Amino acid sequence: MIEVADRLNTVEEYYFSKKLREVNLLIANGKPVINLGIGSPDMRPPQKVIDAIVESLQDANAHKYQSYQGLPALREGMAGFYKEHFNVSLNPNTEILPLMGSKEGIMHISMAFLNEGDGVLIPNPGYPTYQSVSNLVGAKTVLYELDEANHWFPDFKAIEKNDLSKVKLMWVNYPHMPTGAGATDELFKDLIAFAKKHNILIINDNPYSFVLNDSPKSIMSIAGAKEVCLELNSLSKTFNMAGWRVGMVVGDSNYINHILKVKSNMDSGMFYGIQKGAIEALKCSSMWFVTLNSVYRKRRELVWKLAKALNCKYDENATGLFVWAKLPPNVKSEAFIDTILNNNYIFITPGTIFGSKGEGYIRFSLCASEEELVEAISRVI
Repeated sequence: MIEVADRLNTVEEYYFSKKLREVNLLIANGKPVINLGIGSPDMRPPQKVIDAIVESLQDANAHKYQSYQGLPALREGMAGFYKEHFNVSLNPNTEILPLMGSKEGIMHISMAFLNEGDGVLIPNPGYPTYQSVSNLVGAKTVLYELDEANHWFPDFKAIEKNDLSKVKLMWVNYPHMPTGAGATDELFKDLIAFAKKHNILIINDNPYSFVLNDSPKSIMSIAGAKEVCLELNSLSKTFNMAGWRVGMVVGDSNYINHILKVKSNMDSGMFYGIQKGAIEALKCSSMWFVTLNSVYRKRRELVWKLAKALNCKYDENATGLFVWAKLPPNVKSEAFIDTILNNNYIFITPGTIFGSKGEGYIRFSLCASEEELVEAISRVI
């Protein structure tokens, strides 16, 4: 057998990839598992989005290689979206790069800016991909702890106790996943000041702004952000287009050009029809968000009931696609979710997959119907 690359020793198979095999085995054996673990929207995109991709299939350009930078109309749509919803002005030709999902951007950004041994600040708890990608490119991860007592915001004084001389990137994610904590302008200002002080590039991963959030924010709206920040965004949660794989990275043209060097060597452009659908999605009126959130609000109320039935506490002010819930004292996250899975056939995500600071917490997804959530409650009361 050929030996695998050393870099694979730095990562494990993604948690959901492994755990869903266990869940699917239970389902294959006739167990009625309700999946509250995955944040994959179960509702349809706007109909005009579906119509656009169908109509595009007859276009002569639909089946050719596409531009690495996406259609001009897509970049213009992304610029218009940022202007309308965040009051951020972006040059669609130089400051926006469409991506095949924002997760792709995490790898592209890391490859563009990190050499082996460079430092990366990563939130704990936080999205596991930040750390796994950093490991794959040989960077040194420096975890910074987020705590409920500090509203899940970075403690800059604690971070500065580390040696930051080799740190080049800092991943932040607001609205925060998994906790649902929302950012403030003051936090973004502090992040920008911190970045300038230590010569660090900050990337805000921002796919949850429009889910159960009345005040969407972008770090790019703060003065000075373009000098030291990039922002990732996605249509996955905002428009129920997770499987379409449409995202973007926005920021100063110099940063974007470096990322494009990586991206242009790794793909041949997003499928034409998906781009046409994305263009239509970005034109949606505010009524789309009102309708979407009316569904999620009803689901969240049911998840709160489920959390209470499991003796968990939660923050009613949190936003996003999940409910982050605190377990009773001395209860371990993974043991708890395994018990619920095997006894009640409900799959919930343990907080530990997001880092050590996730111990004692669990995460519920809102991507399940009201009927499923009512059934889940009935199984535990």
